[in-house]
Amino acid sequence: MRELNSYPRNNSKSLLALAGFGLATAGVAIYGSRYTRNGMGDWYDALDKPSFTPPRAVFPVVWTSLYAVMSWSAWRVYNAPPSPDRTRALKLWFSQLATNARWSKLFFGKHRPDLALADSIALAGLIKSYISAAGRVDKAAARAFIPYLAWVGFATVLNAEIVRRNP
Repeated sequence: MRELNSYPRNNSKSLLALAGFGLATAGVAIYGSRYTRNGMGDWYDALDKPSFTPPRAVFPVVWTSLYAVMSWSAWRVYNAPPSPDRTRALKLWFSQLATNARWSKLFFGKHRPDLALADSIALAGLIKSYISAAGRVDKAAARAFIPYLAWVGFATVLNAEIVRRNP
């Protein structure tokens, strides 16, 4: 198990991997924002939303921070010695990223908060699985996903309340 400061230094392959994980998360952010921008109009405004719905300005700040930490976490796992645990963690990382990308399309693009809720629940499960798998490879990488799990948990509650209020 690697300690917090044992990540590779001055390794061009490692930096390319970090860039790759960053580009993957940026791709998901761009994909999701396309649906979010288009869906943040009359339909979203007309939804009955709970009082704990954050202001719109909060979402890009939170997601930008989470995407950065998600990339760093995957990079940490990637730089660990090859093992079945490392492979499993990386597969889970890509699975959660794909599931994350789908939510905006379901909620904002298709106007299906119910399907987005199912996606959000699946995402939370994948994040938990990633944390567990990454923890066997790199404790810091696993801990980095805890704020993401907390945010997705909050978002799932918010999504569920929107579904309940808007049958």
